[in-house]
Amino acid sequence: MTAHIEVHPVVAEATRRLAERSAESRTAYLERIRAAASEGPARTSLGCANLAHGAAACGVSDKLKLTGEVTPNLAIVSAYNDMLSAHQPLKDYPDRIKRAVSEAGGVAQFAGGVPAMCDGITQGRAGMELSLFSRDLIAMASAVALSHDMFDGALMLGVCDKIVPGLLIGALSFGHLPVAFVPAGPMPSGLPNRDKAKVRQQHAEGRVGRRELLQAESAAYHAPGTCTFYGTANSNQMLMEVMGLHLAGASFEPPGTDLRDALTDEAGRRVLGHTAVGGHHVPLGEQIDERAVVNAVVALLATGGSSNHTLHLVAMARAAGIELTWDDFAALSEVVPLLTRMYPNGAADVNQFHQAGGMAHLIGSLLDAGLLHEDVDTVMGRGLSQYRKVPELAEDGTLTWVDGPAESGDEDVLRGTDAPFASDGGLRMLEGNMGRAVIKVSAVADERHVVEAPARVFDDQAQLQEAFAAGELTGDLVAVVRFQGPSANGMPELHKLTPSLGVLQDRGQKVALVTDGRMSGASGKVPAAIHVSPEAAHLGPLAYVRDGDPVRLDAVKGTLDVLADLSGREAARPSVDSSVGTGRELFAALRGAVGPAETGAGVL
Repeated sequence: MTAHIEVHPVVAEATRRLAERSAESRTAYLERIRAAASEGPARTSLGCANLAHGAAACGVSDKLKLTGEVTPNLAIVSAYNDMLSAHQPLKDYPDRIKRAVSEAGGVAQFAGGVPAMCDGITQGRAGMELSLFSRDLIAMASAVALSHDMFDGALMLGVCDKIVPGLLIGALSFGHLPVAFVPAGPMPSGLPNRDKAKVRQQHAEGRVGRRELLQAESAAYHAPGTCTFYGTANSNQMLMEVMGLHLAGASFEPPGTDLRDALTDEAGRRVLGHTAVGGHHVPLGEQIDERAVVNAVVALLATGGSSNHTLHLVAMARAAGIELTWDDFAALSEVVPLLTRMYPNGAADVNQFHQAGGMAHLIGSLLDAGLLHEDVDTVMGRGLSQYRKVPELAEDGTLTWVDGPAESGDEDVLRGTDAPFASDGGLRMLEGNMGRAVIKVSAVADERHVVEAPARVFDDQAQLQEAFAAGELTGDLVAVVRFQGPSANGMPELHKLTPSLGVLQDRGQKVALVTDGRMSGASGKVPAAIHVSPEAAHLGPLAYVRDGDPVRLDAVKGTLDVLADLSGREAARPSVDSSVGTGRELFAALRGAVGPAETGAGVL
């Protein structure tokens, strides 16, 4: 049995160091959430007028339940909007959940909505400079929704990018409550991702026009559900499952199916049973401990997941009093093999991953290798082994779980630890006289893991694109795109640079990117040292680099250096104003308060 497999010594040691480092902050967090817990529903301590306000809009039956002392009440917090394909299916979830919870003897109320922006729409636009800050804004909005002392548990509805991390950070402030995350599932597979990427490069070269590019993009992003490449949104879903916050097998079940509806209903029932007045109290803040955090890092590495989570996982862990660092990612990456190939790390999408065995096979393989902690709490109950199973509907419509596949259905997409795609994880840390950075190597060819070339320095991505269009980017080069960090302009994703840099690389030039910004979960085939810290706006080394300075990025040795003497130089100042327009002026206080990338780039 998996429960008897000894945890890998490196995983055990990383967990021990994390717990030791976090002892003081974790103890303080647990004391706080335990003090917030109550033996009965918190609303029983409300004044009569307060409680009457909280139940005023309910039907007669729910009013009677809420004014009593034994019926659990669940909060529903949703990121629904119908502009985002991933969130459009969430529209009807609250009514479904309310019915299921009511039939199970409880009450559920829609507690509040949170903002949800799409990085795919704002790529290369001023709105992207609000994106990272939206994570902490979502956390605060979640706290507002849960702040009424009306609730005994919560269901968090969200999928993409900053949204799931924000919901979890907010929920962890109410860590005395049990919580489940309820996903929507991916859209059907459309135009293969590699074909889409090819058209993007052709457009960057001027070989196809806007009409052809839009046709390709529309064939790729074409229906309700999550985008099917393995970016931040789908990395979010994978993480919620391996952390035990999704029901087993829920992450990648498509929207609109009977099984998806059954999983949504069951999520409400499970949280109901985990309340203090249910049968088995499982507070979120106790569930998300050092073992759950290490499990998340391991699974991220094993799947070559989004580089954004070197920010988000750090921030989520800190919300639970756990001081995760980039060094923890680096230590675990040395022993965690790469087990999946999904775009941009391969040709497959998440639907093909799901069909090949998906999360059940992935988790089972990692458990068998001792790379995951099995002894954790989950919304399924105690023990991660339950996530070896897959959900299905019996003939009578009853939801049940059966043993997952023992073998991968497609070894071009998903493998076990005995024959991985690579012996180490898809993310590595870099350190040198340019600072500390993250690089995603799972999509980068081995021969491109080391690049040494002259720097070409830009203050934003538009400047680089203009230089590319003008034919100025000749010869080998390291593109340094600075003043893109959290304090400078909110750390936007620079994914729009991928086609241009990819064209140069395909022409035979040695190319790399070094930036204090982000490259998103879709980081591709060009080696990119991202999240460089300290950032240029804090007078980090990037502020002193000049055109022509030799730069060496070495993902094999884990180094990032400028091979020039920077002493005596005056720090550059940003040539682009990112302080106003598209609402950016409203976020000035956040730019002033945000922490560095290494600590999660948060304001909370």
